[in-house]
Amino acid sequence: MADAPNAVQLATELTVAWLSNPNARVKSEEVPAFLRSMHDAIIALTIANEQHRHVKIELKQFVPAVSVRKSLGSQDHIISLIDGKPYRTLRRHLGGHGLTPDEYRRRYGLKADYPMVAPSYRESRRDLAKKNGLGRKPR
Repeated sequence: MADAPNAVQLATELTVAWLSNPNARVKSEEVPAFLRSMHDAIIALTIANEQHRHVKIELKQFVPAVSVRKSLGSQDHIISLIDGKPYRTLRRHLGGHGLTPDEYRRRYGLKADYPMVAPSYRESRRDLAKKNGLGRKPR
């Protein structure tokens, strides 16, 4: 991998790009000041980037209360990986913890198709919807 260009090269390239813009009407006396300001800005960004690299970010590792297999072991409920308690639907429970279903799945490394509703509850809701005529095309 090639070395990154230094601050002088970057400032020069930015200044040339600025001067090549036909809408930039510039006097020749303004060019050195613009070049200095570009160089200072690049140095400031480089220093900020280096400081950012040295900041140690602690990522909290979340340990599930039960295994993923056990959480899906029952037809009547899903066991929460947060607290190990059974729920028919996880959406309200997750909202109480400030999570969305996608954040919950990411937190515990679950697949995108991990269910948020117990299978028996899903079946009863589906049957109720069919009974009420939802999903049918109007005549």
